[in-house]
This record gives sequence, C-alpha cells and structure tokens, in this order.
Amino acid sequence: MNKKKISEKVIIGSLKGSTHSLGKDIVVATLSATGFQVVDLGVDVSPERFVEAIVREKAKIIGISLSVDRTVPLLRVVVESLKRKKLRDEVGIVVGGQAVSNQTCKEYEVDAYARDARDCVVKVKHLVNLLEDRNLTAYHNSI
Repeated sequence: MNKKKISEKVIIGSLKGSTHSLGKDIVVATLSATGFQVVDLGVDVSPERFVEAIVREKAKIIGISLSVDRTVPLLRVVVESLKRKKLRDEVGIVVGGQAVSNQTCKEYEVDAYARDARDCVVKVKHLVNLLEDRNLTAYHNSI
C-alpha cells in the first residue's frame, strides 16, 4: 500500500443554513489524521466563501456538509461559481450529511457523496488521484 505523505488541502464547511457541526468536525479530524491539510470554514458558510477559500488556499478539494434539505440547492451556486472562475475541472467536490445522497451528486454535478468520515477519506483520496492524473474532466463527463 502506498504510504506517501498526503499534503493536499481540503476546504470544508457546513453550507449556509446548516448550523450543525458534529459530523463535519469528525470529518475534519479524520482527514487531518490521514495527513490532509484541512481548512475548516465552520458552519453557515456561503457558497462564495467556499470558492474564495479555494482560490486563497490554492486547494483542490471542497468538502460540504449539508444537514438541512433547504440548503441543498445552494450546491448549484458553488458549482456555477467554480465554472465561472474556470476552476470546476480543477476542484473536486465531496458532500455529506443527512440532506444529501448519491442522487444529489448527479442532480447538482457534485463529484462524490460520503456517507461517513471514513468514506469521505476514501472519496477525497480518489478525487486527489483523479486531479493528479488530470482525469477529473473525463470523470465529470462520465457522470
């Protein structure tokens, strides 16, 4: 098994309208323990702040926690903002929380759904590998 040091940054937060942090905090701890550099934006984070953080931190992964159904449509704002900045094919997006599922990914053009912290690590590693191999665009075209 490849034990190389992971140094990729992950931007993470609970999307605007979501004020629950327990699940997100567990994911932050798990990603950090795995070797990722995690920038935790906290709760009630606007779509614009996610994109600003990606640019500022030069990160390649966004993790978005959604615990309230009414916040899910804001995923489209995140994706569209990344597209406008021509970053969508350079940034992987993983979502988790009780308000999302694999279906959410298809509907909102999100790359991965993580059902728990362990699954999030697996999905983030997969997205990092796709980005390193410059295959995220092909992956987007296949979903």
